[in-house]
Amino acid sequence: MLAVAAGMAHAQAVEGRHAIAMHGEPRLPADFTRLPYAEPDAPKGGKLVQGVLGTFDSLNPLIVKGLAVQQIRGHVIESLMARGYDEPFTLYGLLAQTVETDDARSYVTFTLNPAARFSDGKPVTAEDVLFSWQLLRDRGRPNHRTYYAKVARADIVGERSVRFDLTGSGDRELPLILGLMPILPRHAIDPEKFEETTFTPPIGSGPYRVTAVDPGHSVTFTRNPDYWGRDLPINRGFWNFDEIRFDYYRDGNTVFEAFKKGLIDVRAEIDPHRWTTGYDIPALRSGRLVRETFSTGLPKPLQAFVFNTRRPIFADIRVREAIAMLFDAEWVNKNFFFGLFRRNAGYFDDSELSSVGPPADTRERALLAPFPGAVREDILEGRWRPPSSDGSGRNREALKAAIALLADAGYELDGTVMRHRATREPLSFELLVSTRDQERLALAFGRDLTRAGIQARIRLVDAVQFDRRKLTYDFDMIEYRWDQSLSPGNEQHFYWSSAAAAADGTRNYMGARNPAIDAAIAELLRARGRDEFVSAVRALDRVLISGFYVIPLFYLPEQWVARWTSKGRPPVTSLSGYLPETWWKSPQ
Repeated sequence: MLAVAAGMAHAQAVEGRHAIAMHGEPRLPADFTRLPYAEPDAPKGGKLVQGVLGTFDSLNPLIVKGLAVQQIRGHVIESLMARGYDEPFTLYGLLAQTVETDDARSYVTFTLNPAARFSDGKPVTAEDVLFSWQLLRDRGRPNHRTYYAKVARADIVGERSVRFDLTGSGDRELPLILGLMPILPRHAIDPEKFEETTFTPPIGSGPYRVTAVDPGHSVTFTRNPDYWGRDLPINRGFWNFDEIRFDYYRDGNTVFEAFKKGLIDVRAEIDPHRWTTGYDIPALRSGRLVRETFSTGLPKPLQAFVFNTRRPIFADIRVREAIAMLFDAEWVNKNFFFGLFRRNAGYFDDSELSSVGPPADTRERALLAPFPGAVREDILEGRWRPPSSDGSGRNREALKAAIALLADAGYELDGTVMRHRATREPLSFELLVSTRDQERLALAFGRDLTRAGIQARIRLVDAVQFDRRKLTYDFDMIEYRWDQSLSPGNEQHFYWSSAAAAADGTRNYMGARNPAIDAAIAELLRARGRDEFVSAVRALDRVLISGFYVIPLFYLPEQWVARWTSKGRPPVTSLSGYLPETWWKSPQ
């Protein structure tokens, strides 16, 4: 229900605050003047060019249709509040000057900063907030529709405040999710055309405006000299370049060559071969180019081959586990990646949220008790690890174990072909990839599978086709990466829930439908303290691992970044790693 009730009194009113934390208290006080990982006196001016692997056909990242320029969010379109990147999940005021909620988080009220303006000079109003909520709830991406539909009622209260009634949502993260809601100008958007792709530069309240678009190739952002929020503490030391351009490339080697020629200013490297041998160029030796490593406190990304369990061939968990056994990770790491990668095991590796190692505590066991069989005993006890080998490429033990498991699932070797006993259909599937690096890894995996009589057809497609097929789950297997925070929440619905499995455009690419997953997600959203929250996330991790929905691949222990020294950066790095939005043009 949408209502406008100016001056409506708050029940159980609580004084508005400058920040809100998911658990505990915000680290920074109300009178903070800067963020610790930004340089408040950073020089302004110059240009930053970044390279992106892929393409785009839209400037609207808030809809399902199209491949959008994701940097529109943050650079052009702002939220009510902004993240503190040194904390698991804390938001500080941006468009909203204050946030107010009660202990039960049954409502949240945001009061806008009176100075907030869109780039066309018009003020950001409470009506714009309500408009944005309703538009994204009804016409936005699936995650926005899911999140914002939990709001029972929204009202304008006073001149600059909007109250969201969250009664019955059972979701303690929802006030923060609403705090991150992108705010759109009601006067500049036609709701009937919102879901169509467009190259028309959007009007936002952020520090930049889109000033040039070369469809599929580049997007240029120019700093708005009249940006309303440039002096806010949350922005001090941010958004220092007059111009930021994102250049798009179809091939990873082309991006790297462009960087070496100085056409790109900064590069995040993920290829150990390039990192080890590819940067030995005169610019590095002369000091004009530097390589740096950054540590983060975040869970490491899960990179994996993903089974689409909607396909009958992967409906049997025994088939999925057997195929996962055949991937020789040690051989790949040694021969492709100089042994510099680490193998993924779970969904929150290298963090307190990971279930890999510690046995389930009493809270986890109580949460999982209604779902017998949802977690394997070795995973519940913390003993499970992905299969490993000696790296020789001849893992006979894994091969024997995989063939035995496939026999239990009704398959047998017919000469050199693995066939289903009843149907005589061969065990064969397509592995869809979109880059040469993915193709190389897939071909190595395909050789492992051939030894067990399984045929993996490797198909390389362009980024547009890959994205379209991914959105509608039109694949047998893909390679994908999930990034996690230290405060996973509503996005977990979007990643793993039963509801997400049935909706196009989510990140539940494996098609997981498990009530134990849904229960764990609900519990982590209800958690009031950090300890019970960690237990809920670990329970979720154990259920996901037990489903053998993916074949874990690798992650980098640190962030590898190369930059031209014409670009400077703060000496302090955030908990989340390096942030180019805090960098600047160095004096020549």
